[in-house]
Amino acid sequence: MSIRIVLVGTTHPGNIGAVARAMKNMGVTELALVEPRHFPHAKATARASGAVDVLENAAVFDTLAEAIEDCVFVAGASARARAINWPCLEPRDCAVELLEKNQAGNVAAVFGPEKYGLTNAHLDLCDTLLTIPTNPDFSSLNLAMAVQVLTYELRVAGLQGKPVRYEPDAPLATSAELEHFYAHLEQVLTDLRFLDPDNPRHLMRRLRRLFIRAAPDKNEVNILRGILAAIDKDRGESS
Repeated sequence: MSIRIVLVGTTHPGNIGAVARAMKNMGVTELALVEPRHFPHAKATARASGAVDVLENAAVFDTLAEAIEDCVFVAGASARARAINWPCLEPRDCAVELLEKNQAGNVAAVFGPEKYGLTNAHLDLCDTLLTIPTNPDFSSLNLAMAVQVLTYELRVAGLQGKPVRYEPDAPLATSAELEHFYAHLEQVLTDLRFLDPDNPRHLMRRLRRLFIRAAPDKNEVNILRGILAAIDKDRGESS
């Protein structure tokens, strides 16, 4: 099983160790850390308790974009309601989706800082929200608990052999390739004066949701980039 667990802005090193232990319990070993406040740290090692190898092999990144740039599918954990209607999966369905997409390339599940969780800017980089249905009167989960819930479902789904149907015509576009496309699209829409950079509202966020639902592969993204390049060229020749 090659599923990447990404922790963003973790403030307490003990939580990193506890996550490593929860991961290894369920056979998940790829850990990525984005701007951890303290790492490496003795408290992380102590809490890992038998999963120190997960910590030793953890990759540390400056940004979430860098941590997932090679991924074809990313789930972002969030318990907060959002203004935009985001695609959303509970852990069991999310686990199946991660395993299916893993057949096409690297995938990741992203968890935010303990106190505030992931921001909308972080979730813009994700393909779906991961929500854990907890008791509404006591909904707070610590970081390791949340990771344990998902990795347990990954373990169960993997043992049952559910993901068998995904057969892409071409490799799915990676997160980095999609980010280049979104930047190109935003620039063209700005040049066309369709997007007002001083008052963008939610246009690009809604467009991201549209393309996430479409799950474009590398060939489709190349076609879209070609269309944008043709618009650029046409505008340059006519100006």
